[in-house]
Amino acid sequence: MDSSIYREQIIDLYEYPLNQGTLDPNDFSYEEDNPLCGDVIRIDVRLDDEQKVTAVAWSGDGCAISQASASLLTEEIKGMHLDQLKNFPKERLLELIGVPLSMARVKCALLSLKVLKAGAYGMPAPDELR
Repeated sequence: MDSSIYREQIIDLYEYPLNQGTLDPNDFSYEEDNPLCGDVIRIDVRLDDEQKVTAVAWSGDGCAISQASASLLTEEIKGMHLDQLKNFPKERLLELIGVPLSMARVKCALLSLKVLKAGAYGMPAPDELR
């Protein structure tokens, strides 16, 4: 696909985010920021008895990349098992974003995954999981 289509998708997700909001009750919730750029993401997840995602929501502020990333990630994980969340590869999220990113923008793009994994593990995710 043409990268301009992906750029348009990022802007569209920034203006019209998917799964934005909060969940109460939730089975886990986690929030973190990227102090270098000011992005903040919170993700709330509700699981069923089999530990599969039945509902997910995110909230926060930041650049178009971090906000689009949160939309794409939360859409992708619906129906996944908790173990799949813990092992969700950063390469998959970057693939979903679909545009080349500078190192600074990669941190923006991966903030939502860092938050998801920290919540799934019930603590801040170790560096090797981010």
